[in-house]
Amino acid sequence: MSASTAPAAPASRATRPRRTSSTATQVLFDAPGPKGRARIALLSILSSVAILAVIGLGLWQFQKNGQLDPNKWVVYLRADYLAFLGRGLLGTLKVTAVAAVVAFPFGLLLALARLSRFGALSRAATVWIEFFRGIPMLLVVYAFLLALPAYGVTVPRFWMLVIPMILVSAATTAEVFRAGIKAVDVGQHEAAAAIGLGRRDALLSVILPQAVRLVLPSLILALVTLLKDSTLGYVVSYNELQFQGKTMVSITRYLVQTYVVVSIIYIALNFLLTRIALALDARMKARASAS
Repeated sequence: MSASTAPAAPASRATRPRRTSSTATQVLFDAPGPKGRARIALLSILSSVAILAVIGLGLWQFQKNGQLDPNKWVVYLRADYLAFLGRGLLGTLKVTAVAAVVAFPFGLLLALARLSRFGALSRAATVWIEFFRGIPMLLVVYAFLLALPAYGVTVPRFWMLVIPMILVSAATTAEVFRAGIKAVDVGQHEAAAAIGLGRRDALLSVILPQAVRLVLPSLILALVTLLKDSTLGYVVSYNELQFQGKTMVSITRYLVQTYVVVSIIYIALNFLLTRIALALDARMKARASAS
């Protein structure tokens, strides 16, 4: 049920998509003026030139030291090497997918708990969120690897990586959801009340769908962060992409080439996730405009 179907004129007026979108756009920053846009464009150009210069210098150094020798790169076209990296890629995608499927709903529950009118529940959720937001994920991994086994608690290597990813990501995502809920225009709450929805029904039917749409790009960013966090699998010797690359270095003795190939795979994955985020965002905006 959408609040835009409210029969009352004030409620219908409050639920215009453009007003909600405008309010949400200003949650994190104000739109820059002409001078601000010019300054951003200049800084972007200078940054691009500096990055290209660094890349050019790096390639020159690689060429000078023989690191661009084709014989050091063609080995990565061998079927057995590709299969070896493919197993690492599969492991990375597996831990990322499992962590995301659990962490995002958990983060939503934490956000709702923090916004709850029950003081004890809200305080408990706040403590949980702030604790796991403030602690490095590496320490949580070490807790599962070293601390808990000392007390007789052991988990498989897969979960030694995934559980810390869930705990840290859920705390971060909770704040994303909370910001999205608060970003929904107050008129949406008023419209829901005007058609007789209680607080719970309004939250589930009106506020949350809009909040999820608003924070979707941030959720994809959180997914990219999870993908990067999976590289901590080397700590627990889990066969994800980074760990497989480390093993391949010991086989080929080509450190630079191996990590360049691994980096390209990560960049491609992140680019794909970004394109998916943009496509989903555009699709949801089109649906909101059409409704």
